Amino acid sequence: MSVYKYFIKDYSKKAEIDEFLKNELKRAGYSRMELTKTPMGTRIVIFAAKPGLVIGRRGQSVRDLTKILEERFGLENPQISIAPIELPELDPKIMAAQVAMALERGVHFRRAAYWAMSRIMDAGALGVEIAISGKLTTQRARTEKYRQGYLVKVGDQVRRQVLTATAYSQLKPGLYGVKVSIVPPDYEFIDRPSIKEHAAEEKVEEAQGEVEGEATEVEEEMKEEGEVADTEKA
Repeated sequence: MSVYKYFIKDYSKKAEIDEFLKNELKRAGYSRMELTKTPMGTRIVIFAAKPGLVIGRRGQSVRDLTKILEERFGLENPQISIAPIELPELDPKIMAAQVAMALERGVHFRRAAYWAMSRIMDAGALGVEIAISGKLTTQRARTEKYRQGYLVKVGDQVRRQVLTATAYSQLKPGLYGVKVSIVPPDYEFIDRPSIKEHAAEEKVEEAQGEVEGEATEVEEEMKEEGEVADTEKA
């Protein structure tokens, strides 16, 4: 097998595993997984908002998941570990899945979108956009978008920093799509002027040095005037 075919096969298997975990652990707030091959076997780290649902009662869910990964995907000695997510509201995959599940429960799409936007903005996001597509109110499919905060649409920064994810929900009228785009709190603005901290500190130090130098000169002049006055009196 050539090197190209090996890497294509490897990435294809990782994509299949990720898709399987996404569907299997949807209610646990599945975000992503990291797969690493070691001499002892295969290590899989699952990032989820609710680790308890992934582990299950007495670890039964993890054992069943390990068996499925070993038999269906041919992983050698899979070892699964669960990592919690501190702020699931800033993860677009989790929020898109939650909106899709809300639509399946019968929640109105506008209410689900505004609920998700409120949670995302309260978590500290700079901006958010939620797009819901499907047969929303009529027999003709359309898309409604809900925005809040600062949003970036074009440029290389969108690909690098804006977080985007899509989830799907099968309802009676048809297939609904939910796309969530989040501008994270640590977004670096390249189109806004800013003053570098070290440059500002250097300017402050220079100004302080000038003030101290002027004060020293004034003190020396005052001392000289005082000595001259004492000499004239004598």
